[in-house]
Amino acid sequence: MQIIEDSLDQLLKQVAIRTNQVANREAVEKSVREIILNVIKNGDQAVKDYEKQFDNVDLDDLRVSQEEIDEAYGQTDQKVIDALELAKRNITSFQQMEVEESFIDAKKKGVIRGEKVAPLAAVGLYVPGGTAAYPSSILMNVIPAKIAGVSRIVMATPPQKDGLNKAVLAAAKIAGVDEIYTVGGAQAIASLAYGTATIPRVDKITGPGNVFVATAKKQVFGQVDIDMIAGPSEIGVIASSQSVPSQVAADLLSQAEHDKLARPILVTDDRKLADAVNQELARQVALLPRQEIAQAAMDNEGFIAVVDDIDDAFTLMNAVAPEHLEVQLPNAISYLNQIKNAGSVFLGFSASEPLGDYVAGPNHILPTGGTARFFSPLGVADFVKRTQFVSYTREALAKEKDAITTLARVEGLEAHARAIESRFKD
Repeated sequence: MQIIEDSLDQLLKQVAIRTNQVANREAVEKSVREIILNVIKNGDQAVKDYEKQFDNVDLDDLRVSQEEIDEAYGQTDQKVIDALELAKRNITSFQQMEVEESFIDAKKKGVIRGEKVAPLAAVGLYVPGGTAAYPSSILMNVIPAKIAGVSRIVMATPPQKDGLNKAVLAAAKIAGVDEIYTVGGAQAIASLAYGTATIPRVDKITGPGNVFVATAKKQVFGQVDIDMIAGPSEIGVIASSQSVPSQVAADLLSQAEHDKLARPILVTDDRKLADAVNQELARQVALLPRQEIAQAAMDNEGFIAVVDDIDDAFTLMNAVAPEHLEVQLPNAISYLNQIKNAGSVFLGFSASEPLGDYVAGPNHILPTGGTARFFSPLGVADFVKRTQFVSYTREALAKEKDAITTLARVEGLEAHARAIESRFKD
């Protein structure tokens, strides 16, 4: 990867202009819009036509039968089942700590205020089916929804010529998915958002996908809620002379292999480490099954920044706001308060990023593209809605009547004021 050694100000400027660019974005937007409109108009037939066009699969039924799900579960290697069950336990124990409670405040005489937290009724999960299968993502999406109390969880995943991935179906069964449909791409998002004769609409869509899926989620937002607009995967590593070059390189490659636009970044205060990591990257990438993808990610988006000190490393990484951030430093937890912007943080030499992808418990559906500045990881709170309520007695309202009518008339809303005053007329 390119090694950049410059002042902090110059490095910050370079970070600001290094953004993941998607070629032909306008063409993608137009294509997705046409797909959505066609699905709205023609429903199941449009979906089947697109699956024939994009995935070269003729579909009679869009829904996966329970028999197919059970058969896939039975044919999945027991080691995979055990690993998924372990992940489920850890994810559940972590996500249960995120549960929000409703509350009532009745401290003031005659006044009751509160907030009711209730689950969404139906959620749609998109599971990619392109260059890799991600059964772990099913657990990460479904378990928080289950804990929140969502009563209907739907999964959409592209059809495969040789049948759906058995581990994906097994994970759906373990997580508790209610319905599975073999629909992919923008047409899946449109189906979940607007509904078809076969696929009832949902209230929220979550899960990762390619640029067409992300664009479709963006376009249906408002018709339904979405988790976030996710882009290519990212990993930032902060390391020093005490870090192990082979481990740093391995962790950078763990995300580079996802996508040619993935973004692996190392920031260090040690030039020797930077050179050593670069040598390890060249050695290790040549051994990967997904070598071409990982190499392209390093060439397109990856870089190594050499800074004057570790404090500058955190300043630079906060500007990047990476999806995943590793702190490969001694006593790493002591740096936690220096981290302002990151989706998920991995502290210490043993906390390799794939730990979070699979079994640690925190969610791996994370903000990308610098949006960790304002987005959070997927969690239980994403699957509930809050309804606020208030009750006043006439006596309590009388005490605050004048303030209400004053503010209403300042805003030019006379009917607001009169609605309050009507309670005090004989």
